[in-house]
Amino acid sequence: MTSEALRRIIHVDMDAFFASVEQRDFPELRGKPLAVGYDGPRGVVATASYEARRFGIHSAQAMQTAKRLCPQLIVVPGRYKVYKEVSAQMHEIFHEYTDIVEPISLDEAFLDVTKNKADILLASTIAKEIKAKIRERLHLTASAGVSYNKFLAKIASDFRKPDGLTVIHPARATKFIDALRIEKFWGVGPRTAEQMHRLGIFTGADLKTKSLSYLTERFGKMGGILYGFARGIDDRPVVTEWERKSVSCEHTFEHDINLEDELKEKLRLCAEDLAGRMQRVDFTGQTLTLKVKFHDFTQITRSVTLMREQVFKADAGFIMETAERLIEAIDVEGHPIRLIGLGINNPPQDIAHGEWIQLEMDFKPWEEEVCE
Repeated sequence: MTSEALRRIIHVDMDAFFASVEQRDFPELRGKPLAVGYDGPRGVVATASYEARRFGIHSAQAMQTAKRLCPQLIVVPGRYKVYKEVSAQMHEIFHEYTDIVEPISLDEAFLDVTKNKADILLASTIAKEIKAKIRERLHLTASAGVSYNKFLAKIASDFRKPDGLTVIHPARATKFIDALRIEKFWGVGPRTAEQMHRLGIFTGADLKTKSLSYLTERFGKMGGILYGFARGIDDRPVVTEWERKSVSCEHTFEHDINLEDELKEKLRLCAEDLAGRMQRVDFTGQTLTLKVKFHDFTQITRSVTLMREQVFKADAGFIMETAERLIEAIDVEGHPIRLIGLGINNPPQDIAHGEWIQLEMDFKPWEEEVCE
């Protein structure tokens, strides 16, 4: 592939986003170990400040575990309305350079700047300007990665956090990937990493020795994706619009429950929550899925799909009625429940919720500078 045919992709990732916003808005929290999340028996850490991370605290960790690791940990509830407002301000900065922006979450996004509004040759220059504007306007820091595809741009943004900028040049991609630990590959979680270790796969170089058939046989579709990643191949476009496939919600209880009346009340609240989310995004679907997680962390799902001409709308009553039938088929006696979730998917084919748009672009020679 010639340099003229390569895209310029930037991945921007805010540093400890929720915690950084709290420390920005409340100076007394600066420099202190901080966790954002619910401070209760079943609470989890949404984001930890870098001061807290030094104690081994991380996102999705049980809050009680975090407090044991750091007794002086300060826990604050999330202010998600504020975070959404800050995220919108961040995206305003992105759109000063390109409208080909794919949000991944409130605090990160991909940008395709191959052709950009400022007609800037180097993507690294754009990344530097974006980081500077985030600091000046939002008083926050972000890390950025630049490369010719999404996989490498994402890896690059994580390479020197916080407040980092890394460029992976096409000419150096092979060497970079070969040395990359398998745990750092996008899509490889702890369980997959353990399985790969048992197969003798510890780095990108090890992964590259495995054939496509070998990987797909053991890891399914993800095996094919990883086969490409090991060779620096990722053809996924930066998606500016997409079709929403589902809407869901989950409720974790303060204590395990197995009483029928209490369970139905929790299910009703979950149905109302789901209906509200569906209304906000104007979503309908034909399949309702119930998720139940028991006290021992085992979980099951049950689904029902309506006839072709029927759909689930933002109707909490109908969702609840259907969910009750699903939960009646589950044996909960002697199996206390810690979490229930409801989700609607399978939108009707004749309802257009959007599709990805990739613009035709003119290409210029690739990056001439490398940030290391």
